[in-house]
Amino acid sequence: MPLPIAPAGEELTVKKVLTDEKNKRHFENLGITIGTKIQILSQVGGNVIIKVKDGRLALDRTLAMKIFV
Repeated sequence: MPLPIAPAGEELTVKKVLTDEKNKRHFENLGITIGTKIQILSQVGGNVIIKVKDGRLALDRTLAMKIFV
């Protein structure tokens, strides 16, 4: 399921990243790769704040919809 639809507060595993190579490399630099454990901290209108490793990351709806958990 896409990230904005996933339940908040649970630990989720990234299953797929559906984007072009440029954005895929950008996600990898941020620590979002297939198999990464993430947690949704907040969701507002499709925009999400996630916890990746020891950091927090805010994603708009467009980018968040490309990450499947």
